[in-house]
Amino acid sequence: MLPAGPVAGGGGLFLLRWLGLRLCSQRGTLVCALLWFGSWLFLNGLVLVHRSILSDYCTDDKSKRILQRLCLQFGEGSVTGDMCEDLCVDGLVEYKRCLYYENGKKVIEARWRGSPVILKSKLENFSSYEPLGILDYQDTAEELSPLDVVFYATLELRNSLGLAEDEGEDEGGEGGNSSLARLWQKKLKSRDRSYSQAELASLWSLLQQEEYTFLRVLQDLSTHVAKVLGSCGHFYAVEYLSAGHAWDQNIFSLEGVEVPGPRARWSSRGKVQRVALSFLDMVHHFDHDFAHKLHLCDIKPENFAIRKDLTVVAIDVDMAFFEPKMRDILDQNCSSDDDCNFFDCSSRCDRDRRRCSAVRRNSNLQVICEKIFRPWFSPTLLGSKAGLPLQVELQQAVQECSETEGGGVEEEDGGGEVGHRGHSVHLRLLSVLTRLVQEGGASGEEGGAWEERGHTALNF
Repeated sequence: MLPAGPVAGGGGLFLLRWLGLRLCSQRGTLVCALLWFGSWLFLNGLVLVHRSILSDYCTDDKSKRILQRLCLQFGEGSVTGDMCEDLCVDGLVEYKRCLYYENGKKVIEARWRGSPVILKSKLENFSSYEPLGILDYQDTAEELSPLDVVFYATLELRNSLGLAEDEGEDEGGEGGNSSLARLWQKKLKSRDRSYSQAELASLWSLLQQEEYTFLRVLQDLSTHVAKVLGSCGHFYAVEYLSAGHAWDQNIFSLEGVEVPGPRARWSSRGKVQRVALSFLDMVHHFDHDFAHKLHLCDIKPENFAIRKDLTVVAIDVDMAFFEPKMRDILDQNCSSDDDCNFFDCSSRCDRDRRRCSAVRRNSNLQVICEKIFRPWFSPTLLGSKAGLPLQVELQQAVQECSETEGGGVEEEDGGGEVGHRGHSVHLRLLSVLTRLVQEGGASGEEGGAWEERGHTALNF
């Protein structure tokens, strides 16, 4: 029996080894299964990310297909506009390239009748916009009168701009945003026939785009916004202007500015000073020339451009709001001041109420001084001229401006003191820049606004 001991022991060892292999084999299978499942998840995630990237990628083929689809809808009579014939029939709109495409928003560079333009739409498909509800209950043969169109368009404009219903007619003076009804009556009733359903559907798709609404209304009131030149369906064309760039020390390309007369002799620095004066004019205009102050909440070089007469133009107004809508945006719950920042627009947190003040704390001018004027007029860029008396005064004024809150908006509990300081800073900057321009010999009459064919409300 003794010899059998080792055999038995060996058999037990063999059994243990066999069980170990089985366990290892099972463990390996489990590991392999987990690896396979993880790889499957990774590859599928990669495919989804790839598709997402490609779907938002700005390609010429996709852009051309979108325009072709628009022309098919024009041929079917579903959409219309003053650019449709040139785009879809006569071939007078030449596609150049896609500039931007994200979450459906499409921005395309093109040439219309030989002039560069930008085509825009918030959504790529016409069917993505909500239809005008009244058309669902309107007989096909029965068309809305111009007065009906004025009524519905005015309501949509007020809603888009964040204005109360009674603000369209009761407040403000001539030329303000309070005259929307009168403005659109003039545009929409300027013909002796009713509007077709294609015209109404196209207009309604445009009115659902906040940027179109702002540009379309403000271009009749201001030279500081891009001009809407025409439209087809849900796409609209604006004047082509080269946007600013943060990496350019002058922000804007001044080489292409060719102004006849004495202004042609201006140096780059003199042109920058003139552009700065135009910024000040824009700020004052947006602060005081409408029934409600217009707030710019995304101030950066890329959102502005200049015309050949050095007029500053706001070319991206997706984040521009009149005072009533600005108050609604800022009036939020909070625990600190950091919770009351909406991009470049900010207010203060009332910790007792745990609510942000509805009154904006900073101003358009303060943010422009911080983000645009300070880099422009820094001693580093001025070089040897940085120590000149007027340049030192300008740097001090810019510094004060970037640290002065309010800029014309009276705080709820501060009376007019904050607004007075902002106004004083504005006047100081205006004075210094004007003297610098005069000192540089840059005299001459103010250039006129950019001349182009007008785009009326339903003359798309």
